Amino acid sequence: MSTALISSLTYYLSEHPYIVGFRWGHSQSWGSTWSFLITSIFLYIAVSSSLHILLSAFLRRNRSVTLGHIPDIHSLLMSILSATIFAGILLSTATEIRDTRWFWRRSKTATPLQWLLCFPLGTRASGRVFFWSYVFYLTRFLHMFRTIFAVFRRRRLAVSQLFCNSAMAFTSFLWLEFSQSYQVLAILSTTLVYSVVYGYRFWTGFGLPGSAFPSFVVNCQLVLVVCNLVSHAGVLTMHLIKGGCNGIGAWGLNTVLNGAILLLFLNFYLKMHSPMRRRS
Repeated sequence: MSTALISSLTYYLSEHPYIVGFRWGHSQSWGSTWSFLITSIFLYIAVSSSLHILLSAFLRRNRSVTLGHIPDIHSLLMSILSATIFAGILLSTATEIRDTRWFWRRSKTATPLQWLLCFPLGTRASGRVFFWSYVFYLTRFLHMFRTIFAVFRRRRLAVSQLFCNSAMAFTSFLWLEFSQSYQVLAILSTTLVYSVVYGYRFWTGFGLPGSAFPSFVVNCQLVLVVCNLVSHAGVLTMHLIKGGCNGIGAWGLNTVLNGAILLLFLNFYLKMHSPMRRRS
């Protein structure tokens, strides 16, 4: 029974014809155009800002809007999606490594880790790995609903949150558009952390006991930031050693955006653990 279940999951997560035959293209993939990306980010910022202004105009500052368990259901959905993407891209990566390892000699790739950090030049956005990268890209827009929930429940709109969510959608688009190196490790680490964080939010949202560590979610995000930082250093090293990684220009822009996100996160983390805040 367990063998049949594993075989079925493997088929639907990495061997299904649609996954194997996936190709990223403006006429083949929904949401794959620059106009869609820019319009979506603009609407996200406009809707969030307008909602914040309207609520500030018609409701008292300390009064929140009750959403019931809608945010908790959203957390459950995001946790399941993140876990599914993690399992899918993990299985797909193992299959791609098995099927393409013979070709690595031409690109000076010796180990799976080198392939994960540095795609060979000429890599196209097609196949199993890029299918799950595409699914991850689409979930970035579902992730944006966290901002809407924050506006309703906390009556607060953080510019840093708008920037981080917009930057994440933009970088996910770059991964696909330029077949960027490093994206597999980034998706694996992000979906693993998000499946835990969103699962935790769903758990505590229904009044169940939380972690003994008060900053559990923030610490998980700190682990993710450190993993991204290490991976970026690995990509640069491989690019210099191998003489080129695919999508390195997009990786450079991605690095700038991640650097900005890192600075915002460190600023938030230091304020959260400052002595003055602890005393208050």
